[in-house]
Amino acid sequence: QVRLVESGGGLVQAGGSLRLSCAASGRTFSSYTMDWFRQAPGKAREFVAGVNWSGSITYYADSVKGRFTISRDNAKNTVYLQMNSLKPEDTAVYYCNIRPADPAYWGQGTQVTVSS
Repeated sequence: QVRLVESGGGLVQAGGSLRLSCAASGRTFSSYTMDWFRQAPGKAREFVAGVNWSGSITYYADSVKGRFTISRDNAKNTVYLQMNSLKPEDTAVYYCNIRPADPAYWGQGTQVTVSS
């Protein structure tokens, strides 16, 4: 079964850091651009960051630029999101997917809660 599994979320104080992981299983995603998204309660899912197949090109939403860093390890079939200087408005469930997003690959996500 092909799956993307997010992990690494948790509760952190404002200004803190977390590192999220997106592990792929069932097939390799090394040829795909991979994206992180998030969805806060009552809001639409939004793009957070993306990385091309080799890791040489990265994309960020303006709201996280300078604070979040996306990376990947194709040997481990895993994409990471390092989140620093977290703010309460970063509170959301975080998901990963290929680009363009495939509905079949939406997983459970990982909850990030930032307290003020």
